[in-house]
Amino acid sequence: MNKPYSAAVDRNKDPIYQVVKQYFLQNKLLLEIGSGTGQHAVYLAEKFSSLDWVTSDVEENHNGIKEWLKDAKLKNIKGPETFKVGIDDFPKKSFDYVFTANTLHIMSWKENKTLFKLLGKRLREGALTFIYGPFNFGGNFTSDSNEEFDKLLKDRDPKSGIRNFEDVSKAMSAAGFKLLKDYEMPSNNRLLVFERLPH
Repeated sequence: MNKPYSAAVDRNKDPIYQVVKQYFLQNKLLLEIGSGTGQHAVYLAEKFSSLDWVTSDVEENHNGIKEWLKDAKLKNIKGPETFKVGIDDFPKKSFDYVFTANTLHIMSWKENKTLFKLLGKRLREGALTFIYGPFNFGGNFTSDSNEEFDKLLKDRDPKSGIRNFEDVSKAMSAAGFKLLKDYEMPSNNRLLVFERLPH
């Protein structure tokens, strides 16, 4: 099969790298939730050769991820694991980092909250969660393009849509995390970094 390709990932992969390189340490274990095409995994795992990167996604995206991993031939990428929020159990490993890009607005808000609770239950103190994507602030869109994107999402699935930063922060706080930093990213996106507090 032809490898799936996302132009958006090509545009955002280096800005994401510039942020995560401030946090990622070698010899750690990372779970990527919603690996999509697999492009983020290939690009970022190559930058951190002794960081074990575990890909995960719903079953229908596995073949595309496998194509990217096969061509990349990187020893430090594992998976893909099957993980659909609300259906599958959280992968049973002790992860130091969780990375997810452009997933919250695809899932329903109920699935978002389920994911945050799972992260709180499964991540130990000091583990970091990185959430990339568009967010609203104070219930308002940050750009016309985000408003148009939100309409497209809701036309396809009324339960999807761009999430409010305040709602995500509040739900993550309730799950036992503190927000370390909210990074402004290109194309009206953000990268939120959360740390698991002591249980």
